[in-house]
Amino acid sequence: MDIVLVAGLWLDGSAWDEVVPAIEALGHRPVPLTLPGQGDGRADATLDDQIGAVLAAVDAAAAPPLVVGHSAATSLAWLAADARPERLAGVALIGGFPNPDGEKYADFFEVQDGGMPFPGWGPFEGPDSADLDEPTRRRFEAAAMPVPEQVARGVVRLTDARRYDVPTVLVCPEFSPAQARAWIDAGEVPELAKAKRLELVDIDSGHWPMFSKPAELARLLATAADEL
Repeated sequence: MDIVLVAGLWLDGSAWDEVVPAIEALGHRPVPLTLPGQGDGRADATLDDQIGAVLAAVDAAAAPPLVVGHSAATSLAWLAADARPERLAGVALIGGFPNPDGEKYADFFEVQDGGMPFPGWGPFEGPDSADLDEPTRRRFEAAAMPVPEQVARGVVRLTDARRYDVPTVLVCPEFSPAQARAWIDAGEVPELAKAKRLELVDIDSGHWPMFSKPAELARLLATAADEL
């Protein structure tokens, strides 16, 4: 099965470099994406451009793929489920929750010169980044690129309720499955509260398991694909 890999803010397809060979060894075809505006030099890229890139990977797959979204890109994976509910085998969401209709995609940090740069580790101190050593942090910083303003402030539009039928796996890194379930049950994650086939799985990592636990993350994703 194709496993389409979509990294979160500031990262391109190389974020999955250590996950890719492990997924291949487990019998699946990883498809790491470099999104418009996050690796191709397009400062004018829009949220629609990024959605289009994910859908192009879905449409190019020979059979329905598993679409994986990390962090903010959980919304991109969910938008793919909304746009192609009949073409997805499932979605896997890592360390984030999809935005409901009408919310801005990722308007989290200050925009400078048309882009939202990585703000440094301050906002992510604690469980998010505790498992990243200094070499990994430096590698992340060197690779991080500003997210185009039109992506970060783009508005999520969801239109097809069949997205709730798409099998969904929530990978819980810096938070536990129990915490995630409590947030969902409390109404804080309205999209996942309506998902009809939702599985919560734990991974003992911070917010970026593709860097700190790539083999374990690959096993979880391959297992999710095997069970679809």
